[in-house]
Amino acid sequence: MIKKAIIPAAGIGTRSLPITKVIPKEMFPIGLKPAIEYIVDEAISSGIEQILIIVSRSKNLIVDYFDHSFELEMFLEHANKSALLSKLKLPDIQILYTRQPFARGLGDAIRIGKNFVGNDPFAVLLPDDIIISQKGGGLSELIEVYEKNKSTVIGLTKVEKDRLADYGVVKGQLVENALYKILDIVEKPQKNPPSNLAVTGRYVFSSDIMPILENLEPDIGGEIQLTDAIKLLLKRKICYGKLISGERYDIGKEIDYLALLNYVYKDYDN
Repeated sequence: MIKKAIIPAAGIGTRSLPITKVIPKEMFPIGLKPAIEYIVDEAISSGIEQILIIVSRSKNLIVDYFDHSFELEMFLEHANKSALLSKLKLPDIQILYTRQPFARGLGDAIRIGKNFVGNDPFAVLLPDDIIISQKGGGLSELIEVYEKNKSTVIGLTKVEKDRLADYGVVKGQLVENALYKILDIVEKPQKNPPSNLAVTGRYVFSSDIMPILENLEPDIGGEIQLTDAIKLLLKRKICYGKLISGERYDIGKEIDYLALLNYVYKDYDN
């Protein structure tokens, strides 16, 4: 069973400037919860028992959010507002933290979790991607595939051709309904994308990915790219891609963030 998950949350958030100068994108409000709580809730509903959140020195708000606020709790009790304490209940899961000292890419953030995952398979959930699904957000679908095949599986979504340049895109061979054997993966193809199957921010990896990440050379920008590691993994192991059901919202894109807010608030009374 997949019991461990990594949430990389150390990115600078350049796509969402200027607000990310002071508010991490993971803390963007969606209804009355920050985005990262939706990710943690998805992990819990998928059977995850331990989460490692990778943060940077500017992301202390995330750590504080998933901690007790004794001053606030004491204030509510003394102000006869104890009924509000239920709103401060923490997720029923073990959350650990470590820092990514330098912004060296997604692959580097994940490999920092080597000691956390050990030899166990593990999930990765990117907090930019909120998935609204009747099946719980997408991760549970990937875990189901992993448990059946014991191979790395990547979440996929179909994307319009003019948007594929913003994503990792796979070349896949259909194995069964919504499940593909991945033959190749290309990061942000500027022309001739191999398909319309874009990688979404959900993964289940075997521990085989870690030594690849550890030995991977940085790209020209000095970053360790997860896509490069997956390309190397494909030469050694079978990897699958699963079309995730539900709607995916990239909160780093303003149009997606606003659409998600509209979805969340659509049932509220005016």
